[in-house]
This record gives sequence, C-alpha cells and structure tokens, in this order.
Amino acid sequence: MKQIKATTILCVKKDNEVSISGDGQVSFGDSILKSGAKKVRKVYNNQILIGFAGATADAITLFEKFEAKLDEFKGNLRRSSVELAKEWRTDKILKTLEAMMIVADKNEIFLISGSGDVIEPDIPICSVGSGGFYAYSAAKALYNYSELSASEITINSLTIASEICIYTNNSITTEVLK
Repeated sequence: MKQIKATTILCVKKDNEVSISGDGQVSFGDSILKSGAKKVRKVYNNQILIGFAGATADAITLFEKFEAKLDEFKGNLRRSSVELAKEWRTDKILKTLEAMMIVADKNEIFLISGSGDVIEPDIPICSVGSGGFYAYSAAKALYNYSELSASEITINSLTIASEICIYTNNSITTEVLK
C-alpha cells in the first residue's frame, strides 16, 4: 500500500517571538490529495504552539491527547510532553501511530515522537517531516545571517523547502507567540 506523505513543520524562537509554520500539502504516492491542510495550531489559551507531521488521523489523535496532558498539568509544556511520550510509547494502540510533533511555548521547544523521544534542540530551531531538513538548513542560515524575525524565518525557510522537496508546498500556515 502506498504511504501518505504529509508535511514539513518548522519552529523557530528568536528574540521575543516563537513561530511555527507548516506547509499544506498531503501527498499519496505521486499524487497530491490536498494542498491547503492546516497542520499547526495554538492551544491552551493560545499559549502553546503545536505542529505535526505524519498520518493525519494519527496526528489529530495526538493533538487531542496532548491538549488533555496540558490541561492535566496546567500548561506545563515539559511535563505534558514527557507524559505524552510515555503514554504514546507504552499504550497498545497509541504506539502504532505514525506521526511526529513539535510543541513550543515562549521558553521551550520540544520534538515528540512515538518511540518515546522528547528532544529539546540545542539551538532554537526544530523541524520534522518530508522537507524538514531542507527547512532546518534554510532556517539555520537565516537565523545566523539575517535580521529576520522568527516568523519571517519560518515562512522563508518553508518556501525554500517547497522549492526542493516534492512533498512540501508553499501553502504555508504560521502561528506566532510574542
């Protein structure tokens, strides 16, 4: 069976701004199923940013689980991330989900995976998905060698990734915390 490929997500924190952007393409084999999917959101009273890459139904399930963890731990991003990763890895049904998430608030960025990983990047840039490495490379250059804001970096980097990765398009959704 062909695999659905979905997305490039990029998060950047710079100065007093955190931005997460995602492209809108959902591909099935060599066909585009949708070009305007929204894969980034603000949650927990608009204090937390989330972006996902992977199977859509799996990602929606993880969004819901993560929001429940945020409610349970009163918005503590680190604790909610660790608890979601633990549940994701050990739950019989959840551990079959195929997705990755980036979550961020004004202070921290985490990549969460189903293998139990909760990774805080060394630099305030994180990416996942089909075009993640392209977007990350562009973001790192723009972060280090330009005066662009975090949101300008995520948008420009995803645009660059869309020109290289066939599973990434330039229908970009961006959410920002200031």
